[in-house]
Amino acid sequence: MRKMKISEYFAQLFFRIRFIKLIGLRTLAVKFLAIAILADLTHMAVAQNNAADNQLLGLSLEELMDIKVTTVSRRPQKLSEVASAVFVITQDDIRRSGATNIPDALRMAPGVQVDRLGTDKWAVSIRGFTGRFANKLQVLIDGRSVYNPIFSGTMWEQQDTLMEDIERIEVIRGPAATVWGINAVNGVINIITKKAADTQGTLLTAGGGSFERGFVGARYGSKLNEDTPFRVYAKGFTRNHTNTLSGASTDDQWHSARGGFRIDHHRGNDRFTLQGDIFANAIGDTYDKSVINLPSLANNARGQNEGGNIRFRWDRTLSEQSSIMFQTYYDRVRYQMSPIVNFDTESFDVDAQHRFSVQDWHDITWGGNYRLYNSKFFNNSFVSLTPEVRTNHVYSGFIRDDMTLIPNLLYFNLGTRIDHNDFTGLEIQPSARLAWTPNAENTLWLSVSRAVRTPSRAENDAAPPSQAENDAALGFLQFSNVPGLLSPLFPFKAAFHGSHTFQSEKLLAYELGYRHRFSPQASVDIAGFVNDYSELRDFSLGGFSISTGLPRQIIASVLTNNSAAALTYGFELSGDWKPTQKWRLQGNYSFIDMRISSNSLTKNFDPSVSGADKVTPQHQISLRSNYDLSDKLDVNLWLRYVSNIAYYNLPGYVTTDAKVSYRPAKNIELYVVGQNLFSPNHQELVSDFIPSIPAVISRGVYGGIQARF
Repeated sequence: MRKMKISEYFAQLFFRIRFIKLIGLRTLAVKFLAIAILADLTHMAVAQNNAADNQLLGLSLEELMDIKVTTVSRRPQKLSEVASAVFVITQDDIRRSGATNIPDALRMAPGVQVDRLGTDKWAVSIRGFTGRFANKLQVLIDGRSVYNPIFSGTMWEQQDTLMEDIERIEVIRGPAATVWGINAVNGVINIITKKAADTQGTLLTAGGGSFERGFVGARYGSKLNEDTPFRVYAKGFTRNHTNTLSGASTDDQWHSARGGFRIDHHRGNDRFTLQGDIFANAIGDTYDKSVINLPSLANNARGQNEGGNIRFRWDRTLSEQSSIMFQTYYDRVRYQMSPIVNFDTESFDVDAQHRFSVQDWHDITWGGNYRLYNSKFFNNSFVSLTPEVRTNHVYSGFIRDDMTLIPNLLYFNLGTRIDHNDFTGLEIQPSARLAWTPNAENTLWLSVSRAVRTPSRAENDAAPPSQAENDAALGFLQFSNVPGLLSPLFPFKAAFHGSHTFQSEKLLAYELGYRHRFSPQASVDIAGFVNDYSELRDFSLGGFSISTGLPRQIIASVLTNNSAAALTYGFELSGDWKPTQKWRLQGNYSFIDMRISSNSLTKNFDPSVSGADKVTPQHQISLRSNYDLSDKLDVNLWLRYVSNIAYYNLPGYVTTDAKVSYRPAKNIELYVVGQNLFSPNHQELVSDFIPSIPAVISRGVYGGIQARF
C-alpha cells in the first residue's frame, strides 16, 4: 500500500504541473524592492548582534572554512587544507542570490566566466577559452559526467534540478585530470545534491514575473523504513524569449518539465544510493541569415530535447582511513532542432576506487573507470558526421598518494591518471601538489599538473555536405570578414572537414595559492596560475571549388590541425567578511591575460580558440551583501562587473541583482527578485558554434512563495 501511494504521489506531481501567470506583479515588485533596499541601507549603520534565523549566515567563517569538499581528491577534505583553487557555493548562497538556474549561480565563483546567449543558452568556462560548448571544462552532477561527446562541451539547458535540493556546488579552478580524467583541463564543476535524509517532508514553490513567466516545484520526502529515506520531486517553468539588438523576438521561449527521485539506504558500514531524473524541454532559436538560410522567412526554428539518467552508488567504510566506492550510471538524451542539429546520445559509466593508509602518513586512493559513449547524428545539408553512428570507449586507471610529511604542517600529494580513448590512444595526466599550514590561520600551496582535452566527434568525423546540398545551403563558417582574404563582393563559403589525425590539446599548468583567516569574521583566498597550452585546435585552408548552383560561390575546404598554442596567466582573489552576525559581505576579483599563437588566416573566425584572447574579459568583479533586517526579513544585493569583449565589440557592463525575502510564518517564505537592474538590457556574448542571432539580456522582476511542511 505504501509503494502505491508513493508512485501515485509522484505521478501527480510530474504530470499535473501548471504554469502560473501573476497579473500586475511587476509594479508591486518594484515598489517592494525599492522599500526593502532603502530599509537595508538604513539598518546597515546599526550593529545587529542577535543571532540570525538562517543557520549558515550564523556560522563563523572558521566553521565555514571547515566545510568538507570531495571533488579535489575524491575524499572529504577541509576546504582550508586543500592544495587547489576551490570555491564552494552553498545552498544559502544560491537561495539568497535569486538564481533560478545553475549557470547563473556559477557567476558567484571567481575565475568562472558565465555569459548568457539566450533564454536557454549559456557559455560557461573557467580561466578562458569560453564558448557555447566550452571544451576544457568537466561538469559533474553528483559525480556523474554530463560532457557531450559530439560537441565536446556541456549543454546547460539539460542540466537542472530543484534548486532547493542542491547542497553545494564545488568549483575547482585549474586542472583536475589526475582525479577526473580527460577534459578536466581548466577546471571541474561538481553540483552536489542533498541526501534524502536532508529533504524530508513536503516543499512547494511557485511564482512568476516578466522573464521568469511562471514556475512551480514540489518535493516530497519520507522513509521506506528507518534506514531508507527517499524523496521525489517535480518542477516546471516557462521563460520568455530574448530580443535581438533591434528589439525583435529571437523566438527562444523555453518550456521545461522535470522530475526525479533519490533513495538512500544505510546498513552497517554500507551506504547505497539510487537516483534518477527525466526531463523534457521545448526550445527555439533564430539564425543569422548570412550564415544559414532556412525556408522560414523569419529564419527561426523550434525544437525539443528530452532524456533521463539513473545512478547507483555503493560506499563501504572499512575504517577511518579506508573505504571502497563503486558507482555506475546510464544517461540518454534526444536532441532535435531541425533542420540544423538532430542527434541521440547515450553514455554508460562504471567507476570504482579503494582508499587505504600506509604507516599513518600515506593516504592512498586508486581505482579504475570505464565509460562508453554511443551517439547517432542525423546528417543534413548543414552538418554531417561520418559515420552517422559511433560508439567510443574510454578506459582509465588512477592512483594518488596524499602524504603527511610533517603532521599539521606540511602535506604533499602525488598522483597520475592513465586514460585510453579511441581517438588519440594513451594519455597520461600526472600532478604534484604541496601544502604548508604553519597554523590554523594560514595555508600556502603550489602545484604542477598536466591535462589533455581529447577530440570531439565533430572535430574527428565532420564531413562536408554533398555538392547538391552545398549548393542549397550556406556553411557555418564565413570568410568574408577575414581581412585580405577575399572581397565581400565575391561571396564564398566553407566546407568544414574533420581530421582523423587531430590530436589531444595539452596543458601544463603551474599554480600558487594562499589562504588567510584574519579572524573568525574575515578571510581571504588568492590563487595565481600560469597555463602553457600546446597542440591547440587550429584551422588551415585546403582546396577551392566552384558551386554549380546560382549564384556562383567559391567553396573553401577548412581543415583541422593542432598548430595553435597559448600562454595564459592570471589570478583570482576572493574575500569573506562578517561585520556583524546579521551581515555578510563576499567579493571576488578575477584577472586573466592570454597570448594566442595561431594561423593568422583563421584567427578572426575561431573565437573559442584562436580568438580566445579577445573573447575572454580580462577583469571580472562580484560583490555580494547578505543582510538580515530581522528574523523574518532579509535583503540580498549582488553587484557584478565584466570588462569588454573585443572580439564582438561588446562593451563592459555593470549590473546588479536584488532579492528580498519575508517569512510571515516559520514554514512560509515570500520573496521578490530583481535581475539585471542597472539597465533595460545588455549583451553578454555571441554564439560561436551554432550561428544564433545575437541576443540581449533584459531586466527582469519575479516573485514567488515557498512553503515547507
